[in-house]
Formats: sequence, C-alpha cells, structure tokens
Amino acid sequence: MPASAILVWRGDARLASFARSETYDTLPDGAVAALLRGEHLTPPASLPPAIFATREVELVRPRLAFASRKWDLLDDAFSQRLLRVYQLMKERYGYDMVLIEGYRSPERQNELAGMGSHVTRAAAYQSYHQYGLAADSAFIKDGRLVISEKDPWAMQGYRLFGELATEFGLTWGGHWTFRDFGHVEWRRRGR
Repeated sequence: MPASAILVWRGDARLASFARSETYDTLPDGAVAALLRGEHLTPPASLPPAIFATREVELVRPRLAFASRKWDLLDDAFSQRLLRVYQLMKERYGYDMVLIEGYRSPERQNELAGMGSHVTRAAAYQSYHQYGLAADSAFIKDGRLVISEKDPWAMQGYRLFGELATEFGLTWGGHWTFRDFGHVEWRRRGR
C-alpha cells in the first residue's frame, strides 16, 4: 500500500486515555491511532528465491533458502507492527527491508539449533518463531540481500530498525548479549 494512502491521526487527548494498555503504551501516537482504526498494511510482493540462496547469504545465514517468508503465518497484529516499521524505515531513512524468516516449524528450529549456538540458542518451542511472533529481517540494496554486520551501511540500518521496532513495542535482538540485529519478536502476555 503506498504511503500516501495511509492516514495518520496525531494529538487527540481522547486517544491517549483510551490507549492505556500494554498493547499500545509504547507505540508512537500515529501508529496507535492507525492500529485502533484497524488500518491494514499489505505485505510486499515476494522476492525471487534466488536472492536468498546466494553464496554471500549462505555464509552469513546457512539454509536461509529453506526459510518461511509467508506473512500469513505470522500473528496479524505482530505483522502489522513489523510492516509499519518497514514502512518508516523506507520513508524516513531510505532502507528497503525484507522478511528473511518468519514462522519456523519446530523441526526447522531444531535443525538450526543443531548447527550450534552461533546460529541459535533456542530449540523447538523455545523461540517466538514457532508462534508467529518473531521475524528476521534484512535489507535489499541494488537488487541484493544485505545481511552482513560488517557492512557499515547495514549496521546503521539495523540500529535504526532496532529503535523503530522498540517504539512499536517489539523486542529487538540487537539488545541481547547474543546479538541478533535483524530479529524482532512480540512478547505478548499469555503467549
């Protein structure tokens, strides 16, 4: 959906008092209003699978070609937050973002855990990925996937991504001891 089609409502005192809950407290005012109005962003078109299977990508993210990038397997409220972050990354900073992995089956989670703690420290059902409440993201630049933390442009993007994701109530993996800069998750109570 083009950015011009999204209306933003700011500064309504009634909204501030209505939105006092764990769900909306940490969101920017315009985002809260959009979520309350039920505005719905559409995920971007899928990228060609070959983008996720290059040698460069394989060195950084083994077996990424087999990851699920299906937005409909993610929790809808979580995916809307993530899509708004993507939208703002593009509008404010010029970064095009892409979902590189969303939902993970328990089998895939165990496969990744079996590759070692440098890949993941979570086994099946220990990751928000199994519940559709986590996603790994990267950048598209000049038609290629940029994941490398050694790329200063990408690292600046990850920092901005982390700031925006946090504003939207998401937990960013860049704050962890085991840094996972492209990872965000939504820690909802009761899930």
